[in-house]
Amino acid sequence: MRLFENTNYDFIKWRWHALIASALVILAGAGFMISRGGMPLGIDFTGGTIVVAKFEQPVDDDRVRTALDQVPGEKVIQSYGDPADNAKLIRLPELATEDGASLEQGALAVVAALKAAGLPTFELLSQEIVGPVIGRELQLKGIYATIASIVGIAIYIAFRFRPAFAVGAIVATLHDVLVTLAFLAFFGYDLSLNIVAALLTITGYSVNDTIVIFDRVRENMRAARREPLEKVVNTAVNQTLGRTIITAGTTFLSVLALFLFGGEVLHGFAFTMLVGIISGTYSTVFIAAAIAIILGNRQGVRASAAAPAGTAKVKAATARRS
Repeated sequence: MRLFENTNYDFIKWRWHALIASALVILAGAGFMISRGGMPLGIDFTGGTIVVAKFEQPVDDDRVRTALDQVPGEKVIQSYGDPADNAKLIRLPELATEDGASLEQGALAVVAALKAAGLPTFELLSQEIVGPVIGRELQLKGIYATIASIVGIAIYIAFRFRPAFAVGAIVATLHDVLVTLAFLAFFGYDLSLNIVAALLTITGYSVNDTIVIFDRVRENMRAARREPLEKVVNTAVNQTLGRTIITAGTTFLSVLALFLFGGEVLHGFAFTMLVGIISGTYSTVFIAAAIAIILGNRQGVRASAAAPAGTAKVKAATARRS
């Protein structure tokens, strides 16, 4: 904690550099997703079948893929969990209509193909089937949940702080979501319900850090009414820097343990959280504060604007007497 006592770093000086760097990352992510035909959706949103098979002996992904050549549709085969478990995750799109029998056709076809190929003996660890109608419903609900959370955050911050601060917090939140989506695309993750849950968690995490700084800005504006807004905000960022770094660091280490030891199922969630924590800390210090200053200066907001209405009237009356 002593490393962050009485710091006086000029974070605001780098606000334009930070905004440009963030824009480049977001544009690169958008371009990458467009080149791939959009953000790949997981089975939760598209519908399909996931089968996890545990083999008694090690089996290459290519052998499993060859065994499944007779199964229609584009298939994804990857190792699952600890490599010593010899488990394979097999994902394929929905094969037929939405009646109960056809929903199981994908899993039945996978099991039959694996047995017919003469692969080592295996057992099914899990089987997940999602129909296309349910997938579309989950996709809409995920979009609605994300939009509702951002709108709620905007209303709360606009009510508690100035509109310029609300815009800064919302831009920082959108920044974190877009940067996280960009890195998900870079590293080949599909958008699933777990990742949507992580994105919603990130929005709350990012806003919480931002509100802490904005609270300190409001306090400093009352104590230093004649200081420029840039200096007041930079002072607030330095004063809360220790809290920001310690909170982000401990959270990051906890999620890192989840990523390393939580198993394959939680990899997407943990990776999303890791990127979101870094992005959220970065955006709190640079993006939210920078947007608040830019809009505040355009609106003529200065630290003196925090003076109570009564104080302003007394000053006006004194000016008229003089």
